[in-house]
Amino acid sequence: MDQPAQRPPKSVLGRAFTLLTAFRPGDAELSLAELCRRTGLAKGTAHRLLAELATWDVVERTPTGLRLGMRLFELGQLAPRQRGLREAAAPFLADLFEATHETVHLAILDPGSDSHAVPEVVYLNKLDATSGPKVPSRIGGRMPMYCTGVGKAMLAFAPREVLEQVLAAGLARRTPRTVVAPGLLDRELARVRQHGVAEEHEESTVGIACVAAPVLDAAGRPMAAISITGWANRLDTARFAPAVRTAALGLSRTLRGTLR
Repeated sequence: MDQPAQRPPKSVLGRAFTLLTAFRPGDAELSLAELCRRTGLAKGTAHRLLAELATWDVVERTPTGLRLGMRLFELGQLAPRQRGLREAAAPFLADLFEATHETVHLAILDPGSDSHAVPEVVYLNKLDATSGPKVPSRIGGRMPMYCTGVGKAMLAFAPREVLEQVLAAGLARRTPRTVVAPGLLDRELARVRQHGVAEEHEESTVGIACVAAPVLDAAGRPMAAISITGWANRLDTARFAPAVRTAALGLSRTLRGTLR
C-alpha cells in the first residue's frame, strides 16, 4: 500500500493540483479521507479546496466521494499541440491498424517540469486490437521510456541530457527481460538511430512485443512516436517495422511546419 504523501505544497494552487493528481488510473472516485491520505493535506484544507474546485466543475461530488469533473476533459481537448498532433496522426494510425490488425499507439515524450523530473512516455491515442493482448497502456497514461518501444524510439533521437535524466533515475526491472544496464541501453539506442525503428520484447510487460518508429521534426528531434503492439510469440517485429516506419515518416512530413 502507498504511504501518505509528505510535505504538501505551500501554495493554494499547488495544493489544489496535488488533489487533482491524486487520482490514478482506475479511480472512478475517491473519498475525502483517501484524498487526504494520498496528498498529506489536512481534512479541512482539502475540504475547502475541493468545494472551490467543484464550483468550477473540475471535480464532482458523488453520494460516496468525489470524482474528476468534465471541465478537466474539456480543457484537455483545448491543448493545441496535442490536439493538432492527434488530428494529424489519425489517418496514419487508422491505416496502420487496418493493415496490421494489431494495437496501435501514438505517444509523446514528457520531459517533466523541472531538472529533477524523469522523462516519460505519455500516450495520446490508442487503437485496440480485438484479438490482441491486454496492453497496460491508456490514453493519457504514462510509461517509462527505457523499456517501451515508443519510449526508446524517442529516446534515441532526443538530446543526450534526456537519456542522462532517465539513467540518473535508475532503470527499474519491470520484467525478467528489462534492460537495466546503461551500456546495453545506450548500444540499443544507437541501433535505433541506425535503423529508424525500436523494438521491445517483453521488457515492459510479460507476453507483449512492440515495434515503434519516431516522428521527427526538421531538425531530427522527436515530436512523437508510433508503435504496433501484440503478443510476443506472434508479433513479427521485423515484418511490421517497414509499415510503422512508413507511417511515422508520413506523419513527420505532415507535421513539419504545422506545430509550434
